[in-house]
Amino acid sequence: MLQRLKVIVTRRLPEAVETKLETMFGAEINRSGKALPREALAAALHRCDVLACSVGDRLDTELIGQAGERLRLIANFGVGVDHIDLDAARAKGIAVTNTPDVLTDDTADIVMALILMALRRLGEGERLLRAGGWGGWKPTDFLGHGLRGKKLGIPGMGRIGQAAARRAAAFGMEIHYHNRNRLPREVETAIGARWWAELDAMLPVVDVLSVNAPYGPHTHHLIDARRLALMRRDAFLINTARGGLVDQEALIAALESGALAGAGLDVYPKEPEVDTRLIALPNVVLLPHLGSATVETRVAMGEKVVANIEAFAEGRELPDRVA
Repeated sequence: MLQRLKVIVTRRLPEAVETKLETMFGAEINRSGKALPREALAAALHRCDVLACSVGDRLDTELIGQAGERLRLIANFGVGVDHIDLDAARAKGIAVTNTPDVLTDDTADIVMALILMALRRLGEGERLLRAGGWGGWKPTDFLGHGLRGKKLGIPGMGRIGQAAARRAAAFGMEIHYHNRNRLPREVETAIGARWWAELDAMLPVVDVLSVNAPYGPHTHHLIDARRLALMRRDAFLINTARGGLVDQEALIAALESGALAGAGLDVYPKEPEVDTRLIALPNVVLLPHLGSATVETRVAMGEKVVANIEAFAEGRELPDRVA
C-alpha cells in the first residue's frame, strides 16, 4: 500500500476499482450514494493529496483556491473536465487527469440508441404500453421515420463523433460533419463523410444533428436559438456530450412550437435537474447520462484513475494529464 498519499474518492465506483484503490492507496471512499455537499467537498480538498472526482463534483475557482497545500492531483473519473477550473488548478500547481479513449464505443452506441428512439418514436410507444393504453396494432399508429437515406450532421468529429458516424453509415445514413480542422481524406472516405467548413451551412441540410463537440467557453450554447432556426422543422437534435452545448431554453421553445420535430438527450445543463417542460414533451427522449454506463467501460475508466494516481505516487509522468 502506498500509504504516504491521502486519496479521497468522492463517489462510489465499480467494486473492483474501489478494492484496488483501497488496497493500493488506502483510499477513503464516499459510499453514501450521493454527491458530497459543497462543505464536505471543500473539507476533502483540505485534507488529501489526491482527489478522485467525477462530473457531479463542481470544482470551481473558489473551491480550488481554498484547497489545502497538500492537494497535488485531481484524478477525474470521466473524459470531460469542464466541471473543474483548470486555470485555478494550474495556478495552485495541482495536476488534473481524465480517462480518455475507453468510453468512445459505448457513447456512440447511445447516440444511435437516441436516434432510433427519437425517429421511430420508441419512447412514446413504450410509455403507452406500460400505461395500459395500447389497443393493438393499427396501420397508422406511431408512424416514425426510417434511418436509411437520412442525413446525419455531426458538429465535433472526434473519437466519439467518428464512432457514431460509422454506426450511422451502417444504417444507411449519409454523414455530414463540421470540424475546425478537416479530417484526413482517407478517414472521410472510409466513413463516407462530407466536411462543412461552416456549421451554419450544414444545419439546413441535415435530418438529424448529433452534437459531439467538446464543451468549453468557446462552445457554450454552440447550438443556440439562431442555429436552431436554421434547422428544418422535421429535423431531430441529439446530445450525448454536455448539456451546455445546447441553449436549453431555445431548444424547449423550438420543440414546443413545432420548429423542431424532436430530440434525444442524455445530458443536461444542471444535472441532475431536468426541466419539467422537457419531461412533458412527448417528442423528446430523455436518458439519465448513460453514455458510458456499461460495466466494462466504467471499470476501464476506474483503471485509468488508478493508473494516474499510481504514476503520481511514483513520480512518473501522468498518462492522462490535461492540466
